[in-house]
Amino acid sequence: MDIDIELVKSARQGDQRSFAQLYDALSLYMYKYAMYSLGNHYDAEDVVSETFMDAFRGLHTLRDESAFKPWIMKILSVKIKRKIKEYTEQRDISELSEEIGFGPDPSDDLAEHSSVMEALKTLTPQERQIVVLSVIYGYTTKEVAQMLGHPQGTVSSKLHRSLAKLRTVLQ
Repeated sequence: MDIDIELVKSARQGDQRSFAQLYDALSLYMYKYAMYSLGNHYDAEDVVSETFMDAFRGLHTLRDESAFKPWIMKILSVKIKRKIKEYTEQRDISELSEEIGFGPDPSDDLAEHSSVMEALKTLTPQERQIVVLSVIYGYTTKEVAQMLGHPQGTVSSKLHRSLAKLRTVLQ
């Protein structure tokens, strides 16, 4: 999904309609990523909303309009990491693994992949993020490393181990 650079330029100049169009173009995509990462409908909606609010306030700091999508995905990734940290601070990790699941009214796309969602629950939150970004959204390990702020080699090895775990669970 490519983003129109002229739309980003216009939004940077304060055009709220352009920013609304960027929201329309990316919100479902970002929601699905947040949902896969968090497993909670309400929290996924919250982090996406917070991401767009932060992006709107900070859009003037974006130097390269063509980098809008990776930039906003990095903001989303940080918000997801914070939400996962909240989970682990509030609950024992075993309770967290029981809680991760669908909220009410999941989208049809997510419901169709329930076995994959169950398998994803066996991964750590970080492993899940890496798999979702790499496999489901097609980012390269270099792009995932940039988004998550990890070395590329670390992301590559975690992706390999995580996929092996998933294969075992799904067999």
